[in-house]
Amino acid sequence: MNKNIHTMLSGLHEKISGYGRVAIAFSGGVDSTFLAKAAYDALGDSAIALTVDSEAYPPESIGETRILARHIGIQLLEIPAKACDIPGFRDNEPDRCYHCKKALFTTMLKHANEKGFGILMDGSNADDVNDYRPGMRALDELDIKSPLRELGFTKDDIRALSKELGLPTWNRQSYACLASRFPYGEKLTPELLEKAWKAEAIIRDMGITKFRVRNHGSIARIELDPEDMAVVLKQENRERIINHMKSLGYRYITIDLQGYRTGSMNEVLKI
Repeated sequence: MNKNIHTMLSGLHEKISGYGRVAIAFSGGVDSTFLAKAAYDALGDSAIALTVDSEAYPPESIGETRILARHIGIQLLEIPAKACDIPGFRDNEPDRCYHCKKALFTTMLKHANEKGFGILMDGSNADDVNDYRPGMRALDELDIKSPLRELGFTKDDIRALSKELGLPTWNRQSYACLASRFPYGEKLTPELLEKAWKAEAIIRDMGITKFRVRNHGSIARIELDPEDMAVVLKQENRERIINHMKSLGYRYITIDLQGYRTGSMNEVLKI
């Protein structure tokens, strides 16, 4: 590695300290957990974490954010929100993330300001500029600070430093909104989002951590790393997956031979 990630970490602490009082948009994922840790190390109680409790994320995620906040020592403010009440989210057009982030980050900014925190930061990193990310436009419009992206932290940098800092998220699969399991244009409902979460639960219970179940009407398309394909194809596991998926209403259960990849639903935008 040519760059010195420890020097980068010192630079991050310095940048955050310059803000004085900060709030962090905290999902409990790899990036936001690392940023919350860096902010708390830099500012102590002058940093606060904000998390949105929404049907767009797995129901267990709010419990995980609480545990992580306690691990770091940072105060956590929970904000209830209904993503499916946001028309631009519910309609699920290609700019869905813009409308969702604009609404949710506006709400978080309001709560942060009421608590006396004038700066809101998010965990976007340098790798995020390489994918289709309409939500980043909303962050720019609201003047949300993204110090990891600004300072050139990649996901690998964040994972390496997270491991050194003893953060349990260092090797966690990247979080993603449950809406990312559906093709653009399919109307989103709380029931559909819950179905997507339940579909993935059976595979997660097998100890597989890097995967997605993409929903295409009656078809479940499972994305896995190649080395995990053999695990789900074992007769016992295959039967468990089939029975579970059928109980959720899927008629056809498939494995994507291209394997797991982030943003696969965006591939149709590049044709």
